[in-house]
Amino acid sequence: MQKFFRGLGHFSVKYRWFIIVFWIAGTFASIQFLPSLGSVVTNSNRAFLASSSPSIQAANLASPFLNSNDSQVIVVAQTSQSKLSPTDRAAFVAVLASMKKEPTVLSVKVAGVSPDQRAIQGVIISKTGPFGATGLKTLVGNLRSAIKATPVPSDLSVHLAGQTAVTVDSNSGNSAGPSNAQNYSVLLVVVILLIVFRAVLAPFVTLLPAVFVVLAGGPIIAEASKAGFTVSFVTQLLFIILIIGAGTDYGLFLVFRVREELRRGLEPKAAVSRALEKVGESITFSSATVIAALLSLVTASFGFYRGLGWPLAIGVALMLIAGLTLLPAILAVLGRAVFWPTSTRPGEPKVGLWGRIAARVVTRPVTTLIIGLVIFGSLAVASFGNSPSGFASASTAPKGSDSYYGTQILNKEFPSSSFNPTEVIFKFKRSVWSNLSNIEAMQTDLSHQSTLKSVFGPFNVLATKFSASQLSALNAQLGSPAGLPAIEPANLSIPPKVYQAYRSEYQFISKDGRTILFVTSLSAGNAASTAALNATPLIRSQVGAVANKFGAEKYGVAGLAPAAYDIASSSSSDLVKIVPVVIIIIGVLLALVLRSGVAPLYLMISVILSYLAALGADVIVFIYFGGNSGLNFVLPFLLFLFLLALGEDYNILVMTRIREEAQHRDLRSAVKVALNATGSTVTSAGMVLAGTFAVLALAQLGNSQVEEIGFGLALGIVMDTFLVRTLLVPSVVVLLGHWNWWPSHLFKESHSDLEAARWEAEQAEMDNPNEPSGDVTIGVK
Repeated sequence: MQKFFRGLGHFSVKYRWFIIVFWIAGTFASIQFLPSLGSVVTNSNRAFLASSSPSIQAANLASPFLNSNDSQVIVVAQTSQSKLSPTDRAAFVAVLASMKKEPTVLSVKVAGVSPDQRAIQGVIISKTGPFGATGLKTLVGNLRSAIKATPVPSDLSVHLAGQTAVTVDSNSGNSAGPSNAQNYSVLLVVVILLIVFRAVLAPFVTLLPAVFVVLAGGPIIAEASKAGFTVSFVTQLLFIILIIGAGTDYGLFLVFRVREELRRGLEPKAAVSRALEKVGESITFSSATVIAALLSLVTASFGFYRGLGWPLAIGVALMLIAGLTLLPAILAVLGRAVFWPTSTRPGEPKVGLWGRIAARVVTRPVTTLIIGLVIFGSLAVASFGNSPSGFASASTAPKGSDSYYGTQILNKEFPSSSFNPTEVIFKFKRSVWSNLSNIEAMQTDLSHQSTLKSVFGPFNVLATKFSASQLSALNAQLGSPAGLPAIEPANLSIPPKVYQAYRSEYQFISKDGRTILFVTSLSAGNAASTAALNATPLIRSQVGAVANKFGAEKYGVAGLAPAAYDIASSSSSDLVKIVPVVIIIIGVLLALVLRSGVAPLYLMISVILSYLAALGADVIVFIYFGGNSGLNFVLPFLLFLFLLALGEDYNILVMTRIREEAQHRDLRSAVKVALNATGSTVTSAGMVLAGTFAVLALAQLGNSQVEEIGFGLALGIVMDTFLVRTLLVPSVVVLLGHWNWWPSHLFKESHSDLEAARWEAEQAEMDNPNEPSGDVTIGVK
């Protein structure tokens, strides 16, 4: 393997200018000719659920009211006067007519007038898919342009409301998130590396390949998505953070080793080749563990993970190529100038902080291990207090936005259309118009269920109550509510309030009369809360009992709470399914790179312990102290993924260096030398990675889900870097001795040396029987 990396080092040095020009040209071409990553992102959790999940089946059951491939936008207008005037109503109809000209709009409809006659509501149906962020932004922007372009009375205010408008406004408020994350991450990495290297160019050289990959990788991933892959909404942020973090890790591995080789007396180009020969294998297997972990996500049932895995795997693969070609080429061009003004003159290696720490670890391995196990074991116990949280942040429109004011009007004037309702849907074999008394009894039964706080349906529309007989009479007189005009006809004997209420029945009874929809609020509280998520199984059970009682052939519960429950269940199921696969794959990679069947076992155990401890720490911080009702459903999964994959980066670097030094030193000395040489690299890389995840959270302040993921991952990485990789793992290495390398040749050589040392000690004692027997220090390779 070293022969391959020796050849690659020579190639990168010899053709350095060609490599640099190739990367510049390739990056420019990617940006210029390929689509952006943001243009292919899917921006909805529901889009990632399997079609067999109950919440998706419920949404499909509601398709007579809204096709699952269409999107709905609510338009509301409110007068500052005592009630809407005929001019106000005509102006609102003119606004809807202007909106109808938007190319993707399929239909516009006046949904009704509020009971106090001060507000009017319209519904826009667009063929723009509900999960395309770019298309929805264009749609909402065009609808708002139509509002501005249509003259309305000064007393009338018109706003967009509902999920679509709020989502677009929330995304617009956070649109600077990816850009801020990228800019702040680069700034943070540069500051940390300036402190670490104490050199002007070294931080920029280390970071430059990652910048190339961020710029070129996004378009390449977007182009690859045309093969039918789905890209998760958070991929943009994690792609930037992961590439900058992992790329800096790989850069640190190589740049630190180049500086070490320079100080051993090699010339710059030879030092680059030698460094790549020595750490190329570590970098390759480090990235291979990350890629393997990410690609394992293709087996996930939750589409969010599938959409997260392959794009990031492509990014890490590109980062590996850049780390093995572009970075050596840049180092070969700049030579010693990279480390100016620090000295790279030959000299004996100095014992630094980590060398002194290693000296204590190797003399007290049992104490170090016990203290570490107690601390991490205690934190791991706290991890069992975790529970998935709901989508609390999803229920609030950005304050001061158009959708914020629209949602306020909607909630006040049209409570049955309130934001984030939970919908209960039933489907019957025949039209319900022939037996409305059965549906009336069903609505009454639903309202008595303990999980439902309020129920709006065909018999209480716009604050108007109907009996089954009254509704039947209106149907006989007016016909289907779906085809009625928005403004009540002149000389109509029916009061306007009753007419508008009946006309709104199309929201609850499908055109064919077979599907009934009820809009409910939950006893557990906001549909986006954790309490509502946890109540979902009981809600479904009670709704199922009502369906059976009144003869419905199908039923479903749709909304944020059931979607959150299905997502959390799918996520937990994937965690149980994928974790063993990832552990086995990475264990095999560790066995290959370390040529050992023993070391991978305790290295994997250390990562699992680190994961549980980090999860426990997050539970303590966010639930016990932070007051959250649970952790974001994706945090445990991402925490495991990144701690396992990136934690093994540091394991590989430290363990391969220990193995290298153990070729010609006793094991305790090998641990001290290796930790002295790699300790700064590991902790610097850990600081960079933790810092970039912290920046992810800071760049998305106000988005509690992203904040939790960013800070949670940062906390876990800090614990793993400063305690597990540099303290606990070396203590286990010392305690196991030559067994670390079983069954490789190093184990056999070390074992032979151990037996020889013992034989020499026994012979010495036999030759000098009168000398007191003391402790014999035996060097173990």
